[in-house]
Amino acid sequence: MTLHSAPSANGRIPPLAAPPADARILPLADRLATHGDRTALITADGETSYRELAARVAGTAQRLGSERRLVLLPGANTAEALVAYLAALAAGHPVLLVPGDHPDAMESLIAAYDPDVVVRPAPGRWEFEERRAVSAHELHPELALLLSTSGSTGSPKLVRLSHENLRANAESIAEYLGIRDTDRAATTLPLHYCYGLSVVHSHLLRGAGLVLTGLSVADPCFWDLFRGARGTTLAGVPYTFDLLDRVGFADMDLPHLRYVTQAGGRLAPERVAHYAALGARRGWDLFVMYGQTEATARMAYLPPDLAAAHPAAIGVPIPGGAFRIAPVEDHPVAGTGELVYSGPNVMLGYARGPEDLGLGRTVDELRTGDLARRTPEGLYEIVGRRSRFVKLMGLRIDPERVEAMLAGYGITALCTGDDEALAVAAIAPGRRGGTGDRGGPGDGGGPGHSDGSGHDFRQSGGPDDSVDSGGPDDSGAAGELRIRRLIADECDLPARAIRVRVLDELPRLATGKADYPAVLALTRPDRGETPSALSGGDTAADLCALYTQILDRPDVTRDSTFVGLGGDSLTYVEMSIHLEERLGRLPADWHTTPIRELVGQPGQRPPSGRPRSRRRRLETGVALRAAAIFCVVGSHIGVFTIRGGAHLLLAVAGYNFARFHLTDAARRERLGRVGRSIARIALPSMAWIGFALLVSDDYTLSNLFLLHNALRPQDMGPGIHTWFIEALVYILVAVAAVLCLPFADRAERRFPFALPAALTGLGLLTRYDLVGLPHRSQMTDAVTVFWLFALGWAAAKSRTVAQRLLVTAAAVATVPGFFPGEPWREVVVVAGFALLVWLPTLPSRERVNQVAGLVAAGSMYIYLTHWQIYPLVDGFSKHLALLVSLVFGVAYAIAVTRLMRGLPLVPADASLSRLRSLSFLSSLAFAQAPGPARPSARRRFAGLFRAHRSQGARRR
Repeated sequence: MTLHSAPSANGRIPPLAAPPADARILPLADRLATHGDRTALITADGETSYRELAARVAGTAQRLGSERRLVLLPGANTAEALVAYLAALAAGHPVLLVPGDHPDAMESLIAAYDPDVVVRPAPGRWEFEERRAVSAHELHPELALLLSTSGSTGSPKLVRLSHENLRANAESIAEYLGIRDTDRAATTLPLHYCYGLSVVHSHLLRGAGLVLTGLSVADPCFWDLFRGARGTTLAGVPYTFDLLDRVGFADMDLPHLRYVTQAGGRLAPERVAHYAALGARRGWDLFVMYGQTEATARMAYLPPDLAAAHPAAIGVPIPGGAFRIAPVEDHPVAGTGELVYSGPNVMLGYARGPEDLGLGRTVDELRTGDLARRTPEGLYEIVGRRSRFVKLMGLRIDPERVEAMLAGYGITALCTGDDEALAVAAIAPGRRGGTGDRGGPGDGGGPGHSDGSGHDFRQSGGPDDSVDSGGPDDSGAAGELRIRRLIADECDLPARAIRVRVLDELPRLATGKADYPAVLALTRPDRGETPSALSGGDTAADLCALYTQILDRPDVTRDSTFVGLGGDSLTYVEMSIHLEERLGRLPADWHTTPIRELVGQPGQRPPSGRPRSRRRRLETGVALRAAAIFCVVGSHIGVFTIRGGAHLLLAVAGYNFARFHLTDAARRERLGRVGRSIARIALPSMAWIGFALLVSDDYTLSNLFLLHNALRPQDMGPGIHTWFIEALVYILVAVAAVLCLPFADRAERRFPFALPAALTGLGLLTRYDLVGLPHRSQMTDAVTVFWLFALGWAAAKSRTVAQRLLVTAAAVATVPGFFPGEPWREVVVVAGFALLVWLPTLPSRERVNQVAGLVAAGSMYIYLTHWQIYPLVDGFSKHLALLVSLVFGVAYAIAVTRLMRGLPLVPADASLSRLRSLSFLSSLAFAQAPGPARPSARRRFAGLFRAHRSQGARRR
């Protein structure tokens, strides 16, 4: 795109011209109407023209009246919220914009500022609560907007912005971005956030369109809407770019995208360079920007063609603005000082209560609190902070207020941070240390402590009765976890962005002042002496190594999850057993919980010195897989007769498919995982069937290519042995084919329970033979057993009691009659469904978990191989044949896993140690077998297979 400022011949960048003095922001009804029938808003429900928007704004403005009143409005990325906001501005009412998703903050500001009109969302409409006809406050004529310096926190400290502030900033942004009336910007940021609001102002000013949505960029539905709307503009904070990486943004086809903007915190220079290069390849520009709420959002921008060469810079002042660098006494580096901004977008000042609403301008320039320097090229670069504010995930956190909040709970702490996390060193109640001098700056009450992009944490009112007041046990892992949760709740930060260490004494300098660099060093995850959250000495690093080993992923971090790393049902069992050995009882959602939070789970291991209890919990899905395959093999051999296990395994397969593949990952990533799972089933199966073809005549080429049930559905001979493998592969391929369609992918995400419920209904058409398909095997054909898989999928997605009851009722109603004359087989399947739906875990013992875990993890390979293994032994002992079949299947599973990862077959790791958990079975099995020398393996296999074919080895 054409830049409005480019380096001169000497490499310096001249300032841009100021915006015209007569330009107007405040898109009043008449100003909106001048854009006529151009599209103003695009939502999932349709489009709204500027003419229609103007009419709605005019109607709402008339309802508010012309008598100026203070209007409190919850921000939301909806047409209703935008219309109410524009109408209030159009009628001249000052707007106090609050976060719509934070009721506590809203009520706090209502109590603090006593607004005259409160706008509240209601089902299908917005309600205007007119508390008085004439304002109770003195409102300055220039006052247009009040934004919290603390974002979603409800802090009473507000930024007072004028109509001129809004106009000037929007005009400047529109100028340097070169916004056209054909542009369409997605509302990727909240309306109450000054950055998100600036996107709205600048685009409406130029008659451009807004793709109005509250969807996250991590949601595929967002991208469907963006493409359909021919979106040209994306705005994001650093965390947004993390999400873009996760959803495969680099490979997306976005033909209309013109530029991407970034603000809301520092984006690492290497990430700036990466996205600048990506934009250059894909035909869009990256604008890195710098601003604060006190400057009505923007103060500087980095021209896109300089981003690759100067990725650490914030760029040049916006049109109409100017910087100066003020010397700082405690920072004597030449050319470095506090960055001070001036321009028509600088706020009127702060408000700390309704009495300040009548004030005029109290601030002429903005002391940003950032230390900066000017490069020889004329670019400005931030080198540090004068105050100790920390900016994380678009939120600006005041460490002093974190310290004060913790002190209210009796916890003495020092708090600082960097671009990655908030760092806290604390002394829990009952331990020595005292408050002392924290050595931080004073109350950031003036402009010198402006609040960045306007985000901070809500002010605590002291300990909440719902929170434990602490005590001597608040030390070590338990104390760290509690402190982390307190901060996460107060600051609206995820726990992974908070690093805590409980100490005997807080680190201090020789002067007695707080040593904040030491706090950072002590809490960094790569420190040499990491306090374990596990009494037995295990750390998050140990778990990272475990995840790396089992999932074969070298990129594991403390923020990784099992599902996020591509874990599936084949690795789930082994991982859960290992984790339980290290952590004790696991949370139900451990597979989607970051490693760092797993380590922080309280009470998972007994205190050091106490013997570990052997009582454990075993996940029901794992127990059912182990029990089902045990029953399948035992029934085939004739040890006992408990049928129905294979069909129950299909239901569990559907359950695990939903848990491990239907995550919030992008569609391409989800399909890739399904494809890998299909390969892990099909390739080892074909390899084993190929081996069986060499040593017996049970199978044919149709079995080898997993086509036997499709080509010979009436065959009841040995060839039907592979029906389960074939059915599972067919179903997974069919489901993957459906979910590769964008509308189906969207439907699954929007209706996670309704979709599998509907598929179960479709599957029942073939289960009851209502569609007139050619005659096929009723119990072994993929199309007739699909409903079991779909019902298992629905079970995994059931979240309410009503949904669980529906799944249970469906199983009770549809399983009977599927196995004519075999009521106990039906009881097995229905009972398995009930356990899967209602009991997430079962009581167990440590050794039982180890054995069950191995058998469950190898269940598919046990099924695959037992047809050829048990005939070798059942002439000696049927019980021995069962044991040998299980052991061999598990060994084959371990070998397959290692071969598919390209690892040696004889590992000195957990895979082999887990196999030793069945050593008592294998030793028992082979100790009972006669031991004279045997002929070659192939001759023995072939002879035994021919001998046993006449002895019933064809059982299904």
